Parts: sequence; structure tokens; C-alpha cells
Amino acid sequence: MASIRTRYGKLTIDFRYLNKRCRETTAMEDTPNNRKKLEKAIERMEAEMLLGVFDYAKYFPKSARLAEIKAAENQINAVSSKAPVFSKYCEIWVADKEIEWRSSYAEKIRIVIRKYLTPYFGTISVINIKKSDILGFRSSLAKVTYGNNQECLSPSRINQIMTVLRMILDSASERYDFDSPYKNIKSLKEGRIEVTPFSLEEVQRIITSVRDDFKPYYTIRFFTGMRTSEIDGLQWKNIDLQRREIHIREALVNGVLGGTKTYGSDRTIQMNDRVYQAFLQQKSLNNGKSDFVFCNRDGGPLDYRLVNKRVWHPILRFLGLTPRRAYQTRHTAATLWLSAGENPEWIARQLGHSTTEMLFRVYSRYIPNVTRRDGSAFEAMLERLNTEELAHE
Repeated sequence: MASIRTRYGKLTIDFRYLNKRCRETTAMEDTPNNRKKLEKAIERMEAEMLLGVFDYAKYFPKSARLAEIKAAENQINAVSSKAPVFSKYCEIWVADKEIEWRSSYAEKIRIVIRKYLTPYFGTISVINIKKSDILGFRSSLAKVTYGNNQECLSPSRINQIMTVLRMILDSASERYDFDSPYKNIKSLKEGRIEVTPFSLEEVQRIITSVRDDFKPYYTIRFFTGMRTSEIDGLQWKNIDLQRREIHIREALVNGVLGGTKTYGSDRTIQMNDRVYQAFLQQKSLNNGKSDFVFCNRDGGPLDYRLVNKRVWHPILRFLGLTPRRAYQTRHTAATLWLSAGENPEWIARQLGHSTTEMLFRVYSRYIPNVTRRDGSAFEAMLERLNTEELAHE
């Protein structure tokens, strides 16, 4: 943003152009009327810079910096002629980065590029994308709706999309030597992650009432905290019944077996007795017909959409429980472990979290309701102290 200063009694404009600080002294005296005129001129200058049609020589024909500014403009034009349009650069960027990504993550990146970024920026040269374009794009995302209920994208989802855009523009700026327009754009404030775990009583009701062929499936989900993609991609080769360990090494995403969500998601989960018994029951049900622990009639992996439609949501309706995603089984495992007093670091490892930060941020508010660790224990301690003091008097 340009500012007006005074130098030797004359008004001076202090502004940035082509990432250079420019100070140009005018012939105007420092009066209120002249300041208003100069403010109007600055508004026009900034609008022209935004549109890419600013002519430095038109505003400052006697400037000593004209040659320097012209050289900078020529350099940018030369770079701009070599820089590809956004859609083409996305192909270059994905090809360079894909080797670093898990297949599931790469697919998420492609979806963001194809569905959101390319339709908006696709035909613009990467070097000509401005901060105003980025902010306009973010505003447009807030108006996007999806699903039968036509819900708007959440701040979290918008931030995920914007993160991909930032990575692409930062990469392009390094490759083609220009300042990324994404500077100083902050992420939207995200609300607290909403989790609605089941109580232990509700878990027991679900496991007792669900179809017999899915009792092991949901027992293992509720008491291991595995993600849907992890349990659906689980194979017998990664089950060690003798040591009572589950080795999470693969995940099933959109019917394709690949790596887990993150490298930290590769982990070993310890079986409690109920989980161990559930695996023994599933082994007898499976009867060696598939490499997958949980499979369809043909021996292939489960389709979570069909499972949700035919098993999960019907059992919730039957029991009169609040409808929620099957992913809440993972949140349930976390809250039950915490309420039982398990070591938070152990819980984080079971869930595939690198630290306990997310554990406390997401689940801590559910713990007092289960364990009564809500200040009442401290009150009881003070009450005992008062009783002891009275006894000694």
C-alpha cells in the first residue's frame, strides 16, 4: 500500500512496484487539497498495477529510475514468456513431486487440482497470478456447495485446497524466479474437530445386535481404532496371532491397495483379548478363501460404501442411535482408552499419531464425562485434608 510523505516541502509517494521500493517526489506542495489529489492518483496507480497495465513513465516521466524500471519490466516479460499456464505447470509439478507421495495422497492432490484449481487458474500464466486472484478464488470456495443437503465447504476443506495452491505457486516462483503471490495469506480459522464417540454401553449394544458375519469386523474397529481404509485393506500376512499384534502397512483407498495415509501411520497395534478372539472368529468365517481379513463373497476387499449402506446405518437405526459415520469407531477407541487411564503416548502410537498433541486437542473434552476427572477429585482431596486437620485439633 502506497503512502504519502513530505520531502523538502513537497509531497512524495512511497510505494512498491516489481518488488522494489520506489519513492518519487512530486512538484505538489504539502496541502490538504493536494494530499486528496495525490490519494486519488495513488488509487489509480494501484488499480493499474493490479491489472498489470501500470506505466511508470506515464506517472513519473522525469524519474531517475526509468531505465532501472524498464529493465526490470523486460526481465519479467522474458520470464513470463517462458512460464507455462497454470494447468500445464500443475502437470510438471505433480510429475516432479509424485515420487515423494503415497498413492492415496497423490490422488487427493489430483482431485483438488482437477476439481478446484484448474477451472479457476488453468489458462493463466503462473507468473501472472496475483494475490487478488488468490483471495478471489478463496472467496469463491466459500460459495461452493456439495451433497444432497447442499452444504458449503468447511474452513478446513478450504484450507486444504489453498495449501495445494500455495505449494504449486511456491514451486513455480522458485523455478521461474519470481516472488510468490501467496505471501502473507493466512489460513482460515478452523473450528474444533467435532467427534461423536459411542459410550461403552452403546458399543456393546452394536456388537451384540449386528449381523453375525460382521461382529468380528466391528469388534476390531471399536477396540483398535483402525481407519476404514486400514481395516478394509488388512491382510492375514500382517496379523500375528501368536504375538497378538496387528501390523498396519497398507490401506485400501477407492478399491486400490496402497500405502497408509502417512508414513507415521505404519505401526503395530496390540490386540486385547476381545480383539484376539474376534480375529479367531473371523479366521473361521474366512476359511482361507481370501488374503484379506475381511472380504466379500468373491474373496475381494470390502466396499465401505456398501457396508455402510447395508450394515452400519441400518444397525444404528435399529438401535435408535444417533446417525454418524463409521469413522467414529476410531474416535470411540481413543476416548475409551483415555477414560481407562491408558498412557497417552501408547494411545497415540496405537492410532498412528506421531505426537499426543492431536489426542488431547480432539478428545480431552470427552474424558471428564467418563472418568469424573473434572475437578471433583481435587475437591475430594481438599475435603480429606480438612477432615484430617479437624481430627488433629
